[in-house]
Amino acid sequence: MIGYVTLGTNDLGRAARFYDALLATLGASRFMESDRFIAWTVSPTTPALGVALPFDGKPATVGNGTMVALLVDSRAKVDALHRQALDLGGSDEGAPGPRGEGFYAGYFRDPDGNKLNAFCMG
Repeated sequence: MIGYVTLGTNDLGRAARFYDALLATLGASRFMESDRFIAWTVSPTTPALGVALPFDGKPATVGNGTMVALLVDSRAKVDALHRQALDLGGSDEGAPGPRGEGFYAGYFRDPDGNKLNAFCMG
């Protein structure tokens, strides 16, 4: 159902370095790129994550209540992705752990302040 999600950035180079390293952990790589936008995916037929300089030329801001969830297949990968996000300059928004029956997640923000999580079911 979701084709892609785009997050705003005020520093495309910094965002590119963060997401190149972070999303490589999931097997994703760049598949679209311009001077204002970069998108990563595991496959061109699966959902993608992009970062962009806002089209209207105004500063990118963080949406209150907005979050992108990255599905992985194990708790170990949740832990690793969360740890890597922090190592890459992200900030902690909730250490990995169980969040109710059958849901395990770790929450973080990228260097622009966009909120993401890595999660697995089971």
